[in-house]
Amino acid sequence: MRWWSVANFVSNAGTWMQLTVQNLLVLQITGSAAATGLSMSVQAAPALLMSVLGGAAVDRWPRKLTAAVSQALLAVIAFTTATLVALDRLDMTSLMVLAAVTGMIATVDNPACALLGNDLVPAEDVPSAIGVGALVFNAGRLAGAALAGVTVGFLGTAAAYFANGFSFLFVTAVIPFLRPAAGAVRHVVEKGGKGERPRNAMTVREGIAFFARRPRLLALAGVTGVSAVFGRNYGLTLAVLVTGPLAGGAGAFGTVSTVLAAGGILGAVLGARLRRPSVRLVGALAATGALLQVVAGMSPSLAVLLVLVLPMAVVESVSDTAGTSVLQTDPPAHLRGRVLGVWGSVGTVWSLGGPPALGLLMELAGPRGALITGGLIIAGSIAAGHLLHTHRTRPPAVLRPEALETAA
Repeated sequence: MRWWSVANFVSNAGTWMQLTVQNLLVLQITGSAAATGLSMSVQAAPALLMSVLGGAAVDRWPRKLTAAVSQALLAVIAFTTATLVALDRLDMTSLMVLAAVTGMIATVDNPACALLGNDLVPAEDVPSAIGVGALVFNAGRLAGAALAGVTVGFLGTAAAYFANGFSFLFVTAVIPFLRPAAGAVRHVVEKGGKGERPRNAMTVREGIAFFARRPRLLALAGVTGVSAVFGRNYGLTLAVLVTGPLAGGAGAFGTVSTVLAAGGILGAVLGARLRRPSVRLVGALAATGALLQVVAGMSPSLAVLLVLVLPMAVVESVSDTAGTSVLQTDPPAHLRGRVLGVWGSVGTVWSLGGPPALGLLMELAGPRGALITGGLIIAGSIAAGHLLHTHRTRPPAVLRPEALETAA
């Protein structure tokens, strides 16, 4: 697990280096902010339709081999892009094609790597392993964003892509040496064993049906969806708030972003201590974050906003860790890849539709109004869902015999 965490840190740092540079590269090629957004959407779009297929592949194929091959393919794409940049042969069409292929491979790579990490610890430690993964992700994000500027400044844009390619190769080299922990929930790799399912019986429909009939997962999807659309897009809402009503500049928003990242790391540390995460906990944390968002929308100054941003990021990070733990531990072992695939498709809807919806809300209500209205919608939706669930699950009242006689 230590080796896997180191490999993931290196990979995340490389990925965030590439993402940071890619946005600048698209702006350099086209001079269009809309084209930058389009490149991000093209990379995310394959998950909308293909995540369920990728999840099924993860359930059918040996997990270590699947993760190693997908990481190697991502390395090839990174090296290809780096070569084109170095030769000054990269145009918008080739960049879009490479981004789309990256998105297709990610539909297999993401669930494969997530579930492979769970195999490295005993079943009861999976929530903690997911928390460690969140910590590594946030640390890699900080390191990658910082290294991107240094790398481009001294070595050029192509170097960031080469570095990301080598980070994928590092993960590929580590995977063969990983061994499942004693007591881990292992992936089914042999056909016809006792209690196992043949691989050809592992259909996409089975994963979709399980997700659709599982109230816990549907509730988790509802909480996560409303939070993703009306909150959490702080890179958009807080940027407009800081540079608009609070009269700050790019430096001020950089400070806010740093505090958000620090809160994410702190929240990941706290999330790693969770032993029995639940949908109810995810909902409570999401509602708390929404109310903090409402207060942040009323911030009279940047100093007050910075005080609120830290707990917002902590609550969001713990909520994400708890939700991921539920998602990866609730389904039976032979269905987890497909459930993660369904979740990937659903999550893509939020990631593609959330920013435009939030942007429209900001146009109508302004940045403060968007934060306040969005927070109230999130908290109100979660409260309504909780009351509805409580009403449905409450046992019917039983009248005592004397009450029945009186009624007669």
